Amino acid sequence: MKILLLTQYFPPEVGAPQNRLFELAIRLKASGVEVDVLTAMPNYPSMLIHDEYKGRFTMQEEMGGMKVLRSWIFVSQSKSILPRLLNYFSFVFTSFFVGNFKLGKYDYVFCESPPLFLGLSAYALSVIKRAGLIFNVSDLWPESAEKLDIIRNKFLLNSATVLEEFLYKKAVLVTGQTQGIVANISSRFPEKECYWLPNGVDLSYYNPVQYDRSWREKLGLNEGDIALAYAGIHGHAQGLEVILKAAALLQDQPHLKFFFLGSGPEKKELIELNESLGNTSVQFLDVIGKGEMPFFISAIDVSIIPLKNIPLFEGAIPSKIFESLSMKKPILLGVKGEAKELFIERGKAGKTFIPENEVSLKEEILSLSSDPGGIKTMGENGRKYVELAFNRDTIATAFVEVLENIK
Repeated sequence: MKILLLTQYFPPEVGAPQNRLFELAIRLKASGVEVDVLTAMPNYPSMLIHDEYKGRFTMQEEMGGMKVLRSWIFVSQSKSILPRLLNYFSFVFTSFFVGNFKLGKYDYVFCESPPLFLGLSAYALSVIKRAGLIFNVSDLWPESAEKLDIIRNKFLLNSATVLEEFLYKKAVLVTGQTQGIVANISSRFPEKECYWLPNGVDLSYYNPVQYDRSWREKLGLNEGDIALAYAGIHGHAQGLEVILKAAALLQDQPHLKFFFLGSGPEKKELIELNESLGNTSVQFLDVIGKGEMPFFISAIDVSIIPLKNIPLFEGAIPSKIFESLSMKKPILLGVKGEAKELFIERGKAGKTFIPENEVSLKEEILSLSSDPGGIKTMGENGRKYVELAFNRDTIATAFVEVLENIK
């Protein structure tokens, strides 16, 4: 079996989609599937092409024993709609051009969405290569763009909806990252075969017995301090202001330390908000490499994982949950719906707070921080739960069986 993985986001970029797709690809390859990757010149989330890739229209390299073919993409740090569309559509055109002329035949073209528009290139390549289209949905577009007020233009939203429906119909299989996404698509297209392809974790890599807590000194933590951290993209969807506002309400608790690790379009505004609140217990840290991430997680005590309080996110499962639980760190989850049901109610791996409600978050922080035994127990529960339900090796093996049985 031969698969072309088409995605705008891939390592060496750091981020949840990049890591998830790479880990899936190398496991598919290990199971005997031949995997090639067609992706963009790395630029996310800084929106600057990495130095070693600048000035190239296309290039080929090898990662994890896989051929990775890259094509040019327009990048801009502007947040306005036109540069965003140019970013998306530039890769649609260059990926089709490069894929058409530089790649051979495949059994399947596996396309990652968002961006939804990349489905245009995926569909065209699937026709030319005589391959089945697998459309992998990690975020429902254009629904999420509309709900988050990212796109307001009705023509664009309507056009995107038409494209979304077209791609679902043309795909031999639609995969969704959460059960909520699968249920949404299945309710609208009951005749379409949909499959839950969840995110997961590399349990051998994120294993707490392999990492010490030496990073606590690097973070400036003292004995008795409790470190609470958010690690990931600093974007609009996350609603990270709630953590800063909760920290402001907890300034009389100097042993509580807050860390923001990562980058993204909202980071500058978050730093400015933190300064206006006068928080002295908050540190913003730059992006770190994958090799350092387990040490960082090992050093903290609790992971805070929020999202905006909109119905759309009731079917979301933030990927950062898996690494934290694998490292036996409980979560404070500001997400309703599927994630709460899986990891709090079933997994008993943390506590929840009302999304975008700093008073609720403050109360849960105080409750958790006053119970060291509970922190340890919830961390142990989390590791056991992801071992059982979200082992990446098991997920990939099951997916190969699905691919082998597609009619």
